[in-house]
Amino acid sequence: MRALILEADPGMIEEWKWRGTPVWSHHGIVCTGETYAKVVKLTFARGARTPDPAGLFNASLEGNTRRAIDIHEGETVDAGAFKALVQAAVAQNGLAAKQPKAKTRPIAGKKGGKVVLLSGGNPQIAKADGDAPVQAYIAAMPGWKRAFGERLDAFIVRTVPNLRKAVKWNSPLYGIEGQGWFLGVHVFTHYVKLTFFRGTSLRPVPPGGTGKDARWIDIREGDPLDEAQMAAWLRQAAALPGWLPGREQA
Repeated sequence: MRALILEADPGMIEEWKWRGTPVWSHHGIVCTGETYAKVVKLTFARGARTPDPAGLFNASLEGNTRRAIDIHEGETVDAGAFKALVQAAVAQNGLAAKQPKAKTRPIAGKKGGKVVLLSGGNPQIAKADGDAPVQAYIAAMPGWKRAFGERLDAFIVRTVPNLRKAVKWNSPLYGIEGQGWFLGVHVFTHYVKLTFFRGTSLRPVPPGGTGKDARWIDIREGDPLDEAQMAAWLRQAAALPGWLPGREQA
């Protein structure tokens, strides 16, 4: 079922929350997965509003928003209908995201309702841990860079388990808890720089940079992203001791 979710929407974000519950999100939570003694339950956050012509929802829940699919041993789910359901759920989240937002929790880094763009168009986002400041940074990336940032972030989430995120020094950082940071992202006028903090230990070594440890690649508008190579670098980098502020770093 996880594979079908990711096939239905390659931009889906995967996270572990609430003591090990898998959560799939795109413009908000799409669905969660729970395992019980005799059933696997997939709960759709906006199921009540999500078209379900195949009648896959078969479990009632408290409240009037969520709907669930209970799968017992030996049961099968129509793959095409399920992927269509996931896509419809993502569309529902997209509609909700376009609605006016309450101003009770302003995005970090905003002034007067807009994120300040620094030199080269780099978004100014307040230092903070977690996914929220990273999403705020991505949302403020100008022009084509925003779509690239969304694709890259989703790709990293799918590739690296136990991921940790933060924004520091106006750059999204990706790391592993207890190991430090392995990748930083920064916007420049004509490209997005992806810096592997232990890049000289990767094989092949990323082409940018001449320092002791760090290496990077620059992505310009229209450049293809070699996903196979990027996945290999990400997995290698995540397995290495990362960069921690205060350590010597090239």
